[in-house]
Amino acid sequence: MSAGEYDRYDRLRGVLADADEPLTAREILALVEECDECEEIDSPHRVATVLGRRAERGEVEVIAGQPYRYRLAT
Repeated sequence: MSAGEYDRYDRLRGVLADADEPLTAREILALVEECDECEEIDSPHRVATVLGRRAERGEVEVIAGQPYRYRLAT
């Protein structure tokens, strides 16, 4: 896994940690884009890809539905 992916996950994890409820990839992307100093994440698909990989490790919970929602695993 590249250093860039670790950086992206750290930002996504921070957004999820601050959230009161599960968020969609689009909602997460909108919150990440508010950070002027952060490396750009280009799409909700990239958010879903990064979080899906972490879900395979048990770090993130994916809530199936339309659309999928994400939260940190407890």
